[in-house]
Amino acid sequence: LRYFNVFGPRQSPTNPYSGVISIFIDHARRGQSPTIFGDGKQTRDFIAVEDVVQANLAAMASAKKLGGEAFNVASGRSISLLDLWAAIQEAAGVKIEPKFEPARAGDIRHSSASTRKIRDALDFRPRREFGDAVKALLS
Repeated sequence: LRYFNVFGPRQSPTNPYSGVISIFIDHARRGQSPTIFGDGKQTRDFIAVEDVVQANLAAMASAKKLGGEAFNVASGRSISLLDLWAAIQEAAGVKIEPKFEPARAGDIRHSSASTRKIRDALDFRPRREFGDAVKALLS
């Protein structure tokens, strides 16, 4: 299984492997501006950890021989960093402008997975709505 941008409870915003969601939530809770590298229109395909668990269970329970094939575990939906920050602000009840820095060399501009293969082979579809999952992290 190939995981895209997984997020969920207990992600440390200080861990270098943490995703942008935990970092942005930490900034919202502290009333601080997050730093966005580039224009904020870059996109990521986020998936809640609860859905990742379900994808793993579906793969383990499958009677089909998966034989080392790659399956994208993702929502199949692109969300920009600006839209992510807007959703976090709304859920946290804050209004804070982000700081913008120049784009970093090597950063991926857009990330969106095709989920057709995992849907067809394992009948897997993410259940958790992005906005609801973000709100749950802030409650």
